[in-house]
Amino acid sequence: MEYTILVDGYNVIKNNMMFQYVEQKNLAAARELLLKQLKNRYRQTTHRVVVVFDGNDQLEQVLHEEHIRVIFSRHGETADRVIARLAAEARQRGQAVLLYSDDVEVKESVAEQGGNVSRTTHQLTTHLNAPPRDVAIRAYHRQAMRRAYGIDPSYKPDDELDPHQQATKKKKKSSKRYR
Repeated sequence: MEYTILVDGYNVIKNNMMFQYVEQKNLAAARELLLKQLKNRYRQTTHRVVVVFDGNDQLEQVLHEEHIRVIFSRHGETADRVIARLAAEARQRGQAVLLYSDDVEVKESVAEQGGNVSRTTHQLTTHLNAPPRDVAIRAYHRQAMRRAYGIDPSYKPDDELDPHQQATKKKKKSSKRYR
């Protein structure tokens, strides 16, 4: 299924430590970092990704950076209203809407427009920083093989005893203590 992914830009920047750190130095750099991460994550998908920021010009500004659409709202209109409008347009096209925001009002307005999936900014940043699925599977397999062949220095075989063995081991220790 093809999604229209709506991102409440400043909400993500304000609620994530990494973006907050960059924002302290330069707000434009924090926006660029968010856009760069979104480009990297969604470049191989067919999803429409739209990032909305509060703007201050007379007209709404729309930029296209590779496959990411960036919208700055016009003066007097909040990004929240733009997101609700975009959700309604996506539903009219028959697309599912995926919203990333921590703002309860934005989530409610998108739900009223027919948006069906809302996620938090934490879920977005976790998704942006996660390795691709195939890389994660290979890493997990490597760790399992290192444990199986005893070449993982951080692995302790005592950590994986079955509950029956752990219970008998504890009983033996406790019985020695009271003799």
